[in-house]
Amino acid sequence: MFAVNGAVRVAYDDLGPPGGEPILLMMGLAASRFWWPPGLLDALQRNGFRPAVLDLRDAGESTRVPRGYTAEDLTDDVIAVADHLGLAAAHVFGLSFGGVVAQRVALRHPGRVRTVTCFAAGSSDAGLARVVLRYLRWSTQLRMLRRTRRNGTDEERAVALFRIAGYPGGDDFARTAVARDREHGIRSMQDTAAQRRQMGARWHGPRLSRMRVPALVMCGDADPVLHTRASRETAAAIPGARLSILPGVGHVPSPGSWDTIATAVRDLH
Repeated sequence: MFAVNGAVRVAYDDLGPPGGEPILLMMGLAASRFWWPPGLLDALQRNGFRPAVLDLRDAGESTRVPRGYTAEDLTDDVIAVADHLGLAAAHVFGLSFGGVVAQRVALRHPGRVRTVTCFAAGSSDAGLARVVLRYLRWSTQLRMLRRTRRNGTDEERAVALFRIAGYPGGDDFARTAVARDREHGIRSMQDTAAQRRQMGARWHGPRLSRMRVPALVMCGDADPVLHTRASRETAAAIPGARLSILPGVGHVPSPGSWDTIATAVRDLH
């Protein structure tokens, strides 16, 4: 389905069940909604949630916006999905870059957000220098960059990136995500211009110290992409936020962590 925010169409899937607590999920930088681990979505459903996975603008099947936009526009796309579903309020959950967007949805639209969870995400307050100097693990960034520049199929690149990102046994999942992208005529994480636009969308809203929505900040202590200090600093900046660092988990929630994550989100509210 598609929600509309001005000239932007936002693609999303409502996974149900209808009676569950609605939770809107945003994936990482320039990745489509098909990259959410199905086991995590199942765990959320078992814990009483109704997941709706969406493509941020410049990703997946949502509109490409070459003229640039603000971070506020990204948050309004999420609320457009809530409107299209007829939701007065919903939980929001973001992974990596999607976690930064989730923080900003809660800051800009607090009345529409029941709880906010971010996983493996930096702080909405952080500028580029702080992200580069304090959050990123540059050895991993360089490995990922070298791999994306090498020849090979999308499946081969996805498998390699998931291994680098610390997702054990994720080869089949990566291949399946690429296949689902292909069925919908998209190629996640291949449009570098779109990635730059997403990262360059400036935020003009309040800082995390103004957040009044119940917040859960999570990461894995084996994340090879971001230092755990990214999550520690995010949680410290949000009044009353809960911080959970999962042992042995990488940048993407892997099997063994799904029930823990879903239960923590459920207990947040």
